[in-house]
Amino acid sequence: MAHPRAGQPAQPEDLVDLPHLVTAYYTVAPDPDDVAQQVVFGTSGHRGSALDGAFNEAHIVAITQAIVEYRAAHGTTGPLFIGRDTHGLSEPAWVSALEVLAANDVVTMVDSRDRYTPTPAVSHAILNYNRGRTDGLADGIVVTPSHNPPADGGFKYNPPNGGPADTDATNAIAKRANEILRDGSGVRRVPFARALQSVQRHDYLGNYVDDLAGVVDIDAIRAAGVRIGADPLGGASVDYWGEIAQRHGLDLTVVNPLVDATWRFMTLDHDGKIRMDCSSPDAMAGLIANRDRYQIATGNDADSDRHGIVTPDAGLMNPNHYLAVAIDYLYTHRPSWPDGIAVGKTAVSSSIIDRVVAGIGRKLVEVPVGFKWFVDGLISGTIGFGGEESAGASFLRRDGS
Repeated sequence: MAHPRAGQPAQPEDLVDLPHLVTAYYTVAPDPDDVAQQVVFGTSGHRGSALDGAFNEAHIVAITQAIVEYRAAHGTTGPLFIGRDTHGLSEPAWVSALEVLAANDVVTMVDSRDRYTPTPAVSHAILNYNRGRTDGLADGIVVTPSHNPPADGGFKYNPPNGGPADTDATNAIAKRANEILRDGSGVRRVPFARALQSVQRHDYLGNYVDDLAGVVDIDAIRAAGVRIGADPLGGASVDYWGEIAQRHGLDLTVVNPLVDATWRFMTLDHDGKIRMDCSSPDAMAGLIANRDRYQIATGNDADSDRHGIVTPDAGLMNPNHYLAVAIDYLYTHRPSWPDGIAVGKTAVSSSIIDRVVAGIGRKLVEVPVGFKWFVDGLISGTIGFGGEESAGASFLRRDGS
């Protein structure tokens, strides 16, 4: 049963106490014998709240040290690209990670604007750096709990393929991090001021936005004059949508450019919590209410690797329906894509996708839940599009790379 205030604006009593949250990050010591307070990587990183002893400074320095050791053991000697979203715990965790990375002499690439960085921009930076290289490869970290509530933090590792780390990697990192957590030693660390002296700057936004024309048909969108609304939902895409509109000459309005780590401007999700879930009609109620202002509108989660599509007639589209339409369009409008490339979907996605794929004469590859299962196929070019029922997707460039 839905919460009685689902879809209604958040009230003061719904908001997280940010000073209390950040204080807990630094002062709460997790119990290594409590499973709920150990490092656990889910489908995309370690997540939890500092208030529960599940996402604290001890976790982050341990995970970062474990990542340093993992990348060294696997010969990943290039730079590490790091980004963060707008959650209240993201900047403290980003600071902790930089202190450990610098102490371990890892060349670390931070945002040149000292702003928020969407997960796709970090993945793009890794892939661009590694293109044509066989050694000295880069990897990355994104500090984000995705669409989770404001009291949560998240921390995920992206290996040189740019996508989420596979189970072998996350198991190894979590095991080592928990050893460090239990021993209370093994972390190399320097003060933040010293760490900042060693970082390098990368223009995540400029490189990502400029490269979009190689992925989507910007000319067609511009020529059609489509009136677009984009709501970052207070997340990391906040600077990106406006820049996309300006650089590419699109009729695109940033619906709400506000960033507030309490997310006081959100409507409550189905369970009465603030959650930046762009596939939820309750969390997206604000954008849905303004759907007639745009021919198409979109919302993103906090790290901007998921989408919600809103139209004047349908409101918030079922993610499976949008994925099906996207697949049909891409596989009939990408002449440079090889004929044999397959379509990827998660096992719980709609059978509508199966019928669309059959209709265009392509092979369907079904994988378990989690975007990481698409990564190898996308990198090798055997899959052209991978989509999740949770409203996430990725696909090849227009030239098939």
